[in-house]
Amino acid sequence: MKNLPAFLGIFLFTFLILTMSACTHPPKETNISSQAIDKTIVALVEKDSANRTMIEKGVKQVAKLWLETDGNEEIFIRFCIENYFSDPEEKQQIFLKISNYLEAIWGNFNEMTLQLQRNIHEATGSLLPVDELFAAYNPGAHFSDDFYTNKMAFIVMLNFPELSLEEKEQLGNDRLAWAYARLGDTFTTRIPAGLQQAYSNALNDADVYISSYNIYAGHLLDKKENRNFPEDMILLSHWNLRDEIKANYNQGEDGLNKQQTIYEVMKRIISQEIPKQVINSGDYEWNPFTNTVYQSGKPVAATAENTTRYEKFLNNFKASQAIDECTGNTYIDRNFSEDMEIAVDDAEALFKAYLSSPILKTIGKKITARLGRNLEAFDIWYDGFKQRSNLNEDQLSEQTRKLYPDAESMQKQLPDILLRLGFTKERANYIAGKVAVDAARGSGHAWGAAMKGQKSHLRTRIPDSGMDYKGYNIAIHEFGHNVEQTLSLYDVDYYLLNGVPNTAFTEALAFVFQKRDLELLGIKNDDPEKEAMDILDKAWHLYEIGGVSMLDIAIWKWLYAHPQATSGELKEAVIRLSKEVWNTYFAPVFGIKDETVLAVYSHTISYPLYLSAYAFGQIIEFQLEQHLNGKDFATEVDRIYRLGCLTPNQWMLQATGKPLSCEALLNAVSE
Repeated sequence: MKNLPAFLGIFLFTFLILTMSACTHPPKETNISSQAIDKTIVALVEKDSANRTMIEKGVKQVAKLWLETDGNEEIFIRFCIENYFSDPEEKQQIFLKISNYLEAIWGNFNEMTLQLQRNIHEATGSLLPVDELFAAYNPGAHFSDDFYTNKMAFIVMLNFPELSLEEKEQLGNDRLAWAYARLGDTFTTRIPAGLQQAYSNALNDADVYISSYNIYAGHLLDKKENRNFPEDMILLSHWNLRDEIKANYNQGEDGLNKQQTIYEVMKRIISQEIPKQVINSGDYEWNPFTNTVYQSGKPVAATAENTTRYEKFLNNFKASQAIDECTGNTYIDRNFSEDMEIAVDDAEALFKAYLSSPILKTIGKKITARLGRNLEAFDIWYDGFKQRSNLNEDQLSEQTRKLYPDAESMQKQLPDILLRLGFTKERANYIAGKVAVDAARGSGHAWGAAMKGQKSHLRTRIPDSGMDYKGYNIAIHEFGHNVEQTLSLYDVDYYLLNGVPNTAFTEALAFVFQKRDLELLGIKNDDPEKEAMDILDKAWHLYEIGGVSMLDIAIWKWLYAHPQATSGELKEAVIRLSKEVWNTYFAPVFGIKDETVLAVYSHTISYPLYLSAYAFGQIIEFQLEQHLNGKDFATEVDRIYRLGCLTPNQWMLQATGKPLSCEALLNAVSE
């Protein structure tokens, strides 16, 4: 999702799963002696000599996580001998049963979480303290504890041991082997329920904070103390603030004035100098240039937010760090090496290579010429290469409000959207019938189903006046997520392969859908330079999101180097690091230094280390679009997103025939 991640559903649910399988190297040594391990392996190899390597893996993994409370060595040996499945047919039958049980458990956890957080995420009226308390409850917090207690976790790891990334890459097209490998990822550490619940609490608290961070644009004053925005315009930070900047390109001096005003708001949010009185309130006027607050035309005393934003960030870090102690690994490595299956060093190297490309200076000069002025920091969101940037957004909003006055109207028209994208009537009804549309309290997101029979949820802002163009644009993005969520759950051959390699791959399809938003409104672009403009737009967007991804990683690395930091120290570090990243990669193109704009992203507060998924999503989207060019769009999307949860490289090879790389995009820009 380009605004609130599609992952909101994916992220919260995935957290339940990932915290059960976050790390392969717990810090404690095994309580089982090497002699007992060897004795067990010998006994099992006698039963199944052809699978010695997998037996050794399984036994050692069980031994690594076996505690004194699970039994003595004699019980350990007996347990392994009695619960190892040497017959391949029996093993497959048991695997399918375990899959069905896990689908029921995870699916119902997901449904409970969905309902518990409904009032937080949907526009259901005023939030009460009880809503926040229930939303913070984690139904799956005790799952891991329970499955170690009843020893099902040990049965799984004994028979379906975890494979390394290198071993997974060798599985090729063996779908059953891939499914076994994904089951092997399920139990690889033991994390106490209390730590899991504490993380959920921190994450939910940050989410509530961000979901209610509205700026009443109609009450903003510019440098000359004039109002420039519609009286009823309310912009969620940072998503709607950014989108309002995008909407004002090609709007002359008035547009530039609005953009500069919004950017001043952003800087006050980053520095936390923003007055508390103007957050989620229309009772005051505010001049962000002078940071003066007015009521009834008279200046009033204001109180700065100070460090609240960074307190939420710090709470997420501390909750994550507490889990580190049980995994022997940092949240950074869990997020990249284990969740994304891309090492953080590899991610940084790829981003650095792209951000340092001299071609970006050429694009910057082209944008400068098109704008007729020098670049300003907020031009990281330059939107002038897109067709819609030359259209009147008010007119687009008028069209979308008529089409989608409420959630029900969009619900009914989902099949039509898919028909226009080339899906058959049967497939369009099949997919759309598994998606529910909700009016969002925040910017919007997609929440995926976790078992067959459930629907995924498409959420976007729908005011009483109907869905404006911003909401529609987000909705089409989220619908791309929903299509992925449906195909990769309902149409995969094994439940344990449901989903995609990581969230970047669902972002890719969401971007592919979003790109076609005007086409779906019946607005065609016959410009012969359309393809070139699309490439430049993608390149500039990747420039922006690659930069904020680098900052996101840098902040987390700083936190691990300064684990006792206060929220005030974190604020200073974020501001300093944002300037460093800017000066390294953006100042050479923009010609200005020490800008902090990269630090405004709300994801850093409520969606830890998610931003890199967008950057990879952009790269994947470009490769997908290249592959889809000249092919039947619906047929290929249907095929590709039924591949399921392979490793990133294998998914790309099987989907497009090429490995993951940003080289193709750079070459296209050069051409």
